[in-house]
Amino acid sequence: MNYSLPLKNKTAFITGAGSGIGRATAKLFAAQGCDLALFSKTESELQSLSDELQNLGRRLLLFAADVSDSHSVQKGIESTFSEFGKLDIVIANAGVNGVFAPIDKISPDDFLKTIRINLYGTFLTIHYATPYLKKQGGSIVITSSINGNRTFTLAGASAYSASKAAQVALSRMLAVELGPYKIRVNSVCPGLIATNIEKSTIREDTEGIIPKVEFPEGTMPLTGKRAGSAKQVADLILFLVSESASHISGTEVFIDGGQSLLQ
Repeated sequence: MNYSLPLKNKTAFITGAGSGIGRATAKLFAAQGCDLALFSKTESELQSLSDELQNLGRRLLLFAADVSDSHSVQKGIESTFSEFGKLDIVIANAGVNGVFAPIDKISPDDFLKTIRINLYGTFLTIHYATPYLKKQGGSIVITSSINGNRTFTLAGASAYSASKAAQVALSRMLAVELGPYKIRVNSVCPGLIATNIEKSTIREDTEGIIPKVEFPEGTMPLTGKRAGSAKQVADLILFLVSESASHISGTEVFIDGGQSLLQ
């Protein structure tokens, strides 16, 4: 293994690549020798990311589309294999907070929209990528969350938390199913990370949903800060897809600086 460029000659498909954790992962992977297919809903974010990566000399493909649209994801995966000749790594990262509201007030459409992006989008990405990963093995990492897996303190986040818990269950099931093909499947569960996902959050009548409890105030135990960085999550993802994690599959890794231990 080349430890200076652990992803040299590898190819990766990353959803939600335009911002936050996806963007940080794309930048780190490119710096480590990886060719990239970058999938995101916002074309301008993809283009600015591409401009940042140009001087690294990696091959880049850009796909501006909705991860919950089956045809778009299928086309993105097929084009990636056609251009690069293989697919080694899949990062199912795209997601939204969606609408936070009481279960009897959130509309069925709003609930379903969050599930479609967070869970169905993850399914589509892996569904269409798997035939290509089976050709030589590879690694899948799903971006889940501590919410729905370790903490349940986001008022009205029933759709979000359900989707995040389901992602972890999906990763475990697929680790068993795809293991014989030398495909590893893991999930990362970040806590509070400094990204722009809050922009996708709509809160409706959430006051009083969660009983008032005295939680510790202030900063995370490990860092003394309010939030972790997208780069820290990207570092974990890099480890999970690398040969250093060759015996890790079906595992969720919490990355929250100890935040969830206080909630």
